[in-house]
Amino acid sequence: MNEEVFHAVGEALRRGEPASLVTIIRTEGSTPQRVGAKMVVFADGRTVGTIGGGCYENDAFWKARQALQTRKSEVVRYELSDDIAEESGLICGGQMEVYIEPLEAAPHLHLVGAGHVAYHLARAAGDVGFHVHVLDDREKFANRERFPDAVEIAVDAIPDWLAKASFTANAYVVILTRGHRYDLDALRALIPHQLRYLGLIGSRAKVARLYDALHAEGVAPERLAHVHAPVGLAIGAVTPQEIAVSILAELIAVKYGKLAAGTKGPDNVEALRWSPPGRRPETVLAGK
Repeated sequence: MNEEVFHAVGEALRRGEPASLVTIIRTEGSTPQRVGAKMVVFADGRTVGTIGGGCYENDAFWKARQALQTRKSEVVRYELSDDIAEESGLICGGQMEVYIEPLEAAPHLHLVGAGHVAYHLARAAGDVGFHVHVLDDREKFANRERFPDAVEIAVDAIPDWLAKASFTANAYVVILTRGHRYDLDALRALIPHQLRYLGLIGSRAKVARLYDALHAEGVAPERLAHVHAPVGLAIGAVTPQEIAVSILAELIAVKYGKLAAGTKGPDNVEALRWSPPGRRPETVLAGK
C-alpha cells in the first residue's frame, strides 16, 4: 500500500502539486494499522493510502488539508477506545500517533513578459530553486539564449496563451509585460486561478486604474486583495537588476509564509490598499 502512496507523492512533486503526508509513527495496544502506514492528502480532497479508516482518519484528513494552508507539520495523538473510536466502530482499545507533514515541490515561477526585469529575475530565481517559465509575444526576447535554464519558453499572444493555460495551486506568477501593454489582459486571465502568488509590476496609480477596470467588470475586491501590487519589496530599487532582487525577496517571503498580499513586511515599507471606485486608494504603512 505504501508503494502506491510513494508513487502518488512522487507524481505530485513532479507536477508541482502540494500534498500532505500522514504517517503512523507510534502505536500502543490494538490498532487497525501498524507503524509506518501512510496516507497522502491533496488540496482537492483526493487521498491515496489509509491509516485505518474511521473517524480518526477523517480527523487526520482535515488536519492534513489544513497543513497545506499553514505549511506546518504536527503530531496528533488518537485514543482508539474513546468516543471517536466508538463512532467509527473501530473499538480497538489502543493508542496511536500520526505525523502530518505538508510536502511542497520546488516552486514554479511564471514570468508574463520577457523584458529586462524578467531576464534578471529568471536568473536569480533559478539560483534559489524556482523552476522558471517564460511567456512573451516576441521571440527576440523569449528565447533559449536569454533564458537557458527555463523549463518552458512560450512565444505566443499573451492573452490567448493565458486564456488556455492551467497552473498548479502553488504556482508563482509575475506580470511584467512590455510597456504594460497586456497587464490588464494578463490580470483578468489570472485572477480566477488559485495561485500561491500573483504579482503585478507598476506604479500605485497604474495598479489602481487596473483594479478599477476589473472591478467595473465584476471582479470582487476580495479577489484583487490577493494580488501583490506594486510587486516587490520597497527597498528603493531602481535598475532592472535591483527590481528583480526586490521581487525575488518578496517571492521568498511568500514561500516561507512571512508575507501575505496587501502587506510588505517591515513597518516602514509602504503597501497599496485599494478600495472600489468612490474612495481614493490609500498609501499606508504596513502594520499601522
